[in-house]
Amino acid sequence: MKGTLRHLNAAARRLARREDGTQLVELAIVLPVMLVMFGAVAEFGRFFYTYQTLAKATRAGARYLTTEPADGSSDAKAENLVVYGNTTGTGDPVVSGLSAGNVSVERSGGPSSMPERVTVKIVGYTYSPLFDLGKLVGVSGLSLNVDVSPATTMRTLGSTAS
Repeated sequence: MKGTLRHLNAAARRLARREDGTQLVELAIVLPVMLVMFGAVAEFGRFFYTYQTLAKATRAGARYLTTEPADGSSDAKAENLVVYGNTTGTGDPVVSGLSAGNVSVERSGGPSSMPERVTVKIVGYTYSPLFDLGKLVGVSGLSLNVDVSPATTMRTLGSTAS
């Protein structure tokens, strides 16, 4: 009995000193956390890219309208410039899901024939992430969709305000 107990103690000590498989256990603990972090960084990068692209597009549209007549005849061309990157309205949108209906043009300050400022903004555009928690679990309240609405305001060339 005494020899068996001594033998079991020695076997337990040998087993406690072995490190076989510890790396696999550590990997199993860390890998899911790393994958979630990688997905979050990728989604933030996609959102930032989308926002910056839309902001640059509104800037181009506002810049175009500062040199055009204020009667609204160039608004459709400016909307095409924002959506497609050209005034003819051909090609693919600069951001998936963007349409001319998402572009708003407003003029303000001064008389209607010679406004001081023109504002181009994106309205009603929703960013949909690849990893949408609401879709994955089937609960719309957990959706990660975000409304993106950059706007750019510029003075018109005919403006006399300083």
